[in-house]
Amino acid sequence: MNNKALQRFELSAGEGVVFARYRRDGAVCIIDHVETPPALRGQGLAGRLMEAIMAAARAEGFKVRPVCGYAVAHLRRHPEHRDLIA
Repeated sequence: MNNKALQRFELSAGEGVVFARYRRDGAVCIIDHVETPPALRGQGLAGRLMEAIMAAARAEGFKVRPVCGYAVAHLRRHPEHRDLIA
C-alpha cells in the first residue's frame, strides 16, 4: 500500500495500479496527485484508496493535506475525516 520508494500509496487492481503521490512535511502527508488508469475508472477504486490512506493516517498519527482536486473533493464528501486534515 505505501510505496515509500516512489512516495505514493498504491492499490493494485487487475492489470493496473491506482495511486496517490505524496510528499511528507514532518507529520503531514501532502497528497498532490491521485490517478486511476483509464481502464479502471468508475469502479470506486480511488475512493477506496483514499479511505485506506485516511485509515493509515489515523493509525500512524499523521495528518493529510489534500492538494489534488480529487483528494480535496473526496475529503469534502467525507466529513468523518476532518480531524485528519492539516
